[in-house]
Amino acid sequence: MFRTTLVSVVALLGAAAGCGKGTAPPAGGPGSGSAAPVGTPASGGGGTVTLNGSGASFQKAAQEVAIEAFHKANPSITVNYGAGGSGKGRQEFADQVVDFACTDAPFKDADAAKAKGGEFYYIPDVLGAITVAYHLDGVTTLQLSAPTIAGIFGRKITTWNDAAIAADNPGVTLPATAIVVARRSDGSGTTENFTKYLTLAGGAGWTLGSGATVEWSADTQAGNGNGGVAQLVKTTAGSIGYIDLSDAKASSLTYAKIKNAAGTYVEPTAASVTAAGEGIKLDAKLLFTALDSKAPAAYPITAQSWCLIYAKQTDRAKGAALKAYLKFLVTDAQALLPEVDYAPIPQPMRDAALAKLDSIQGL
Repeated sequence: MFRTTLVSVVALLGAAAGCGKGTAPPAGGPGSGSAAPVGTPASGGGGTVTLNGSGASFQKAAQEVAIEAFHKANPSITVNYGAGGSGKGRQEFADQVVDFACTDAPFKDADAAKAKGGEFYYIPDVLGAITVAYHLDGVTTLQLSAPTIAGIFGRKITTWNDAAIAADNPGVTLPATAIVVARRSDGSGTTENFTKYLTLAGGAGWTLGSGATVEWSADTQAGNGNGGVAQLVKTTAGSIGYIDLSDAKASSLTYAKIKNAAGTYVEPTAASVTAAGEGIKLDAKLLFTALDSKAPAAYPITAQSWCLIYAKQTDRAKGAALKAYLKFLVTDAQALLPEVDYAPIPQPMRDAALAKLDSIQGL
């Protein structure tokens, strides 16, 4: 399937390059303006294309391995991805500053209606764990339930030897160290999914609601991106933060087992994330949630992420290249995800994503 797509990409690039030498490409499409150079004629009648994307830091590592593999197979197509956060990605996509964006949370309806390129598709491409990582000298294993996590991040639990943490960890000696909460400073899909989980499972103790940003207590510390929160946890004794598994492992952080809906404390792994993805129901837009899965082996803070593409492409060569890259993300690139601590999306989800991509107009 993927190789067939590549043949059509090469053909379209050649056709686009030959459609009137010296003629500017159509304006107003995704990536027009300052976002990226358009495909330019190359020797042999082919063309080169640069695709610029931005968005979720949650799937940064997944994008990096996919881009590297895709470019090796398609040296005439360059893909760039800036992991500035889901909120920034959605805004830049809506403003057509970038050719595509990735997000861990969907647009609000009012914001989606403002997208300058018109109708767009959500293409699911990755599942991953949001860890609760901590820095506590002398404590190498920790278990946490959702109400306890809600109390910690809501600042109702402020020391590590609090009775609620002790109840989750019988037999573990906990110090009286003050808890330092590390959280995101930017508009974040990771924040939205983490706070949505606490809204679902945290009980009455969680009062901050959910969203890309929430009204955190003034005594919390803020870091930009998952990497920024990871750095805070790594360098701050007594700290705790929510960080995607890939960044947590890259920073050599320790993270807790989380009690799932079945009552089991589960470590975040590719396998426990896969378990959370089983039986997911998609709506017509391919939106869904993997949070607080009832599956016995599921990691409960499993988040999902999508890439965004306009349903009608106005630059034929660039649109064909973008379609090929997103098809690669939901097919061949899925096998690369476990090596960077993500889980593949289920097969029915891949099939639905491919059907959306095949309905793109203007190619």
